[in-house]
Amino acid sequence: MSGIQTISGVSDLIGPGRLVLVVGPSGAGKDTLIRLAQEACSGDASIVFPRRVVTREASTFENNEAVTPSQFGQMLARGEFAFQWEAHGLRYGVPRSLVDDIRAGRSVVINVSRIIIDSARRSYANVVAVLVTAPRDTLARRLAERGRTSDGEIDGRLRRAVVSAMPDVVIDNIGTAPAAAGKLIDAIKGV
Repeated sequence: MSGIQTISGVSDLIGPGRLVLVVGPSGAGKDTLIRLAQEACSGDASIVFPRRVVTREASTFENNEAVTPSQFGQMLARGEFAFQWEAHGLRYGVPRSLVDDIRAGRSVVINVSRIIIDSARRSYANVVAVLVTAPRDTLARRLAERGRTSDGEIDGRLRRAVVSAMPDVVIDNIGTAPAAAGKLIDAIKGV
């Protein structure tokens, strides 16, 4: 058996594991919730949290591998990414190793752009899109608190309109981070 699943007559969908795409606007708290979920799931080898590759310095708010634009281009040319995109003048990539984890039946949780959802649903058998959001004033405050110069103009980040597929789960991240992380954990585990 090849490890490729056929579902409803559609062949070549990567499975049987689950791809959990955590999406949402800058400042919504995606990385905080992912970090809390990762801590809560640390003893479960069936759940994987790969690091994104980003063309900016890593920060205390994200678990990214920082590379130069030149390094990113070389990685892209070598086919090292399952997904890649550009946003806010930066390039982002998700390691291709997630394909092996999905084929092995693991759940893979990753912070990606909303523009990736449709492509993922065409490629993977079990995709769950989790939208993390918050009111505009909360997003603005969180972005300002980060103080990360690579974020650019806060108003520009907040005005960014992204057309994407509908999420499967929506988390309004306005209460406590542990409560919102609990909702993410439920989505990861399919509860």
